[in-house]
Amino acid sequence: MKCLIVQPIHKQGIDLLQRAGIECVTPASAGMADVARAIGDCEAVITRNAGLDAAAIAAGARLRIIGSHGAGTNMVDVKAATRAGIPVVNTPGANARSVAELVISMALALYKRTITLDAAVRAGNWNARYDSGLRELAGATLGVVGFGQIGRAVADIASKGFGMRVRVYSPSVPAAEIEQGGFTADQDLAELLRNSDIVSLHRPGNPGAGPLIDATALGLMKPGALLINTARGGLVDEQALAQSLKAGRLGGAGIDVFSTEPPPADHPLIDVPNVVLAPHAGGSTEEALIRTAVAVAGQVVDALRGERPKHVVNPEALDGEMARVPG
Repeated sequence: MKCLIVQPIHKQGIDLLQRAGIECVTPASAGMADVARAIGDCEAVITRNAGLDAAAIAAGARLRIIGSHGAGTNMVDVKAATRAGIPVVNTPGANARSVAELVISMALALYKRTITLDAAVRAGNWNARYDSGLRELAGATLGVVGFGQIGRAVADIASKGFGMRVRVYSPSVPAAEIEQGGFTADQDLAELLRNSDIVSLHRPGNPGAGPLIDATALGLMKPGALLINTARGGLVDEQALAQSLKAGRLGGAGIDVFSTEPPPADHPLIDVPNVVLAPHAGGSTEEALIRTAVAVAGQVVDALRGERPKHVVNPEALDGEMARVPG
């Protein structure tokens, strides 16, 4: 049996597949045309942010399982996979701690002006310490939008580790569950935006729905507030955010995800000084990469053995897939 590895995963995931007798192969590139050419004799595929489109799925005549390296499956055509009777699995929570720590590090970098002060010292400007405008996280209010595993980890670190007050907006989670952690449950997004010093986004993307944080939402935020997005680029109107930052209305932003990745050289946030940027690296710690690779590879092994994988995002496809398991 073969598993197509569209983009590199940690060696421990590869080792797990190979120990199960699965040959790991790679396409010429992560482009969907090359993936479609390589997938024909593969029973499984593991992809990262390159995703898997309908044409590549259709080319996988022997395909029995699609693994998404991470929690998100928005780059995989799940509907096409379901029509073909192919289950799609993901790895929710495997990178939660890693992403949560990036959120806190971005908040710290912005409140402590780490990048600005580093540049000042390198330029010989020791007196920058007298006009630093530094702030503490303790006592500040963090607004968490989305209370999945990453949002919960961020809230936990912020409240227990830094003494921050935490507000949460997550319509799918009962208010009592949020309040049980000592957090304030907001009933609408506007309420959270108006009352938070730092807003951190942890909602999945919703293709075609438009940005969650548009110019109107940005206008509701406190003057000088920070916006941190480590979830999905499409959640934020990036042009409106850049304008708000340049106008001095917001105090800064931390951005790990973009509507187009990688962002073009003329992206509106590239030349904004009070922004910390990262290349969609929130889940890329060594520890998270191991957890994620092992989790997705383990589910591939389970599926190819005829067992039910742990995290199937389209369970309605299971009947069709299990019917193709060799007897």
